Amino acid sequence: MRQKTRAFTAVVVKEDDLFVAECPEVGTASQGHTIAEAVKNLKLATELYLEEFPEKGKAHSVLTKFEVAAVAKT
Repeated sequence: MRQKTRAFTAVVVKEDDLFVAECPEVGTASQGHTIAEAVKNLKLATELYLEEFPEKGKAHSVLTKFEVAAVAKT
């Protein structure tokens, strides 16, 4: 029997010499020396979190972009 899976979002940013990955749907975060390592660690952190705190309902996420005015530094 195949295990049921669910897709989540990973937002990855570079901070100094590490990549930080966050899952906005669950609130988990992790890091790694590469993007792949950060996402792999985030997957593990999210799986462990969901084992302890199972989702009560299916939240639907929306991924969108927005713009802000550029501000020149003086």
